[in-house]
Formats: sequence, C-alpha cells, structure tokens
Amino acid sequence: MKQEYQDLILQTCGASSLRVGESIQTLWSGYGEIVRLHLEGCDRPSVVVKHVKFPEEAEHPRGWSTDRSHARKVRSYQVETHWYQNYSANQSCRIPASLAACSHGDEMLIVLEDLDVAGYGQRRTRVNNKEMKACLSWLAHFHALFLGVAPEGLWPVGTYWHLDTRPDELEAMEDAELKAAAGDIDRILNECSFKTIVHGDAKLANFCFSQSGRDVAAVDFQYVGGGCGMKDVVYFLGSCMEEKECEKKVPGLLDYYFAELKVSVRKDVDFSALEKEWREMFAFAWTDFHRFLLGWMPGHWKINRYSKQLTKEVLHKLRLGSETSGD
Repeated sequence: MKQEYQDLILQTCGASSLRVGESIQTLWSGYGEIVRLHLEGCDRPSVVVKHVKFPEEAEHPRGWSTDRSHARKVRSYQVETHWYQNYSANQSCRIPASLAACSHGDEMLIVLEDLDVAGYGQRRTRVNNKEMKACLSWLAHFHALFLGVAPEGLWPVGTYWHLDTRPDELEAMEDAELKAAAGDIDRILNECSFKTIVHGDAKLANFCFSQSGRDVAAVDFQYVGGGCGMKDVVYFLGSCMEEKECEKKVPGLLDYYFAELKVSVRKDVDFSALEKEWREMFAFAWTDFHRFLLGWMPGHWKINRYSKQLTKEVLHKLRLGSETSGD
C-alpha cells in the first residue's frame, strides 16, 4: 500500500503505526481487494480498507469483460464512495462508519470501521429463520429510513442488474417473451408510487452477523440507488433459499418484512397503500432479476421452478393488461 495512503489512515485514526493484516477478499474481476489494517497508538484496534485498483485487463469470471462492464464498475465505486461520505443509517440498519476516502488516478481507497470489532464478526453461508428475519428487519428499517429520499449522487435506479445497465445480457437472452416484456417490467417497477433507496446487492454474503445472529450490519454499497424496496427483498430471499424453501417460507417472511416496515415508517405514510403496492411489485421484482440471470448465466442455480412460476404469472398479467388496454 502506498505511503500516502498509509499516512492518510494514520492521520485519520490518530494512530502511531499500522500493520497490513489479512486480505478479507479480492474485488470482483480483479479490481483490487479488501484488507484489514491493524493500528497502534489509538483507540481503534483495526480498520477495513477497500482498495480499488482498476486493472489494465479485466478478467470477468463469466466472460463479460467489456468497456460497458468496466464503466459500470468504475461508476459503482464512485457511487459507493459518495454513499459512505454523504449518507448515514442508524442502529436498526447498521452500516460501517466511513472514516476516510480518496482517489488518485486509477486507484480509490475507502477506509471503514471494522465491523468485527463492533460486534458483527460472524458471516453466514446458510441461515435459519431467525437470521433471515434479522436481515429482513435490517432491510425494512433501511427502506423506511430512506422512503421518499432522492438518491442524489447514487444510481438513479439501484441494483446491479438494472435493465438500462445490462443491454448485453438482455441481448443474450433466449426467452423471447420475457425479453420482449423486460422494458415493461422495468417501467412498472420504476413507476411505483412509493420509492426508497435500495441497497442494490442485498445478498446474504453482504450481511455481517452478531454472535447470536439476532443483529446484522450490511456492507458493499456499490449499487445503492433509488427504487422499490421489493428489489432488495427478492434478491435477499433468493440468495439464501432454494425453490422448495421459497415455496414454503416466502409468504411468512414477507409478512415479517412488512410488519417490521410498518413499525419503522414515518406516521404520515399511508402504510396500507405502500404495502399493497409493494406486495404487487414482489413478483415483478423477482421476474426482473430472473430476466438478468437468464441472459447473464442461463445455468445458474437460482433459475428454478419458483422463479419460473412467478415469471409466468407476471407475463400473464402483462398480457391481460395489454388486452384490456386494446394494444
């Protein structure tokens, strides 16, 4: 790590020295890494640094290395830096505190609070109902906090699979009916009355758990932006359950999310109208992500019977709507 970066971290934290610790993970397509730095001489034992270095030749694991893909990633790190510098959450939807950020040439650095030290040191690859509810509660409080807030400096439409940013994947799709309906599905989601700021990549891997599993914090805000809260909910549920579990558990988990949302939205919000609209958007949001997967990786395990059934229902609604309007 460059000396100027080390000096910034030492000055920001009031530390006398630092030691580069373990690499927590490499960033997608070789765009850098996330490392833990151990500090001496201050009240903060460690920090986590997201060190982005744009590669001369990106290597996408799925073969999607294009100029458009690179531009999207560059923008995502700019958005994430802006998010950490200009937005904050609360204890009900905990995120790491932003300590410093800088960019120079083809490098960017974001210095963050170490959530392990803050009591969120557990990661999960599989979750039970209690842990899923902890994540859904986080999402509900997050969506309530930013309900009606304009996504200034963020993605106008959040989520990494947003249609306008994924024309290559749309072109690669073989499902002709869904391909033709993709624009309508996107428009319906974007025109919903109740908008919030969505995390945009709310998969299980981006939640950090307390020892008990009852409390969580979220990381990775590269695709944070405006939109319907259901986008985060469907992506999270799909990240931790297979088709049979979805069929069995989604209704109850959705009820739990809306119960948490109800207690956390402002009192002047017409919650019954919000819930009605977002419940209607659930299948559209799920189908929207299914559309992306079909173009991006047709053999993905998430392309299952549950997803296909929801997609079938959405396409049927669109056909009925078209017939009713006389198109």
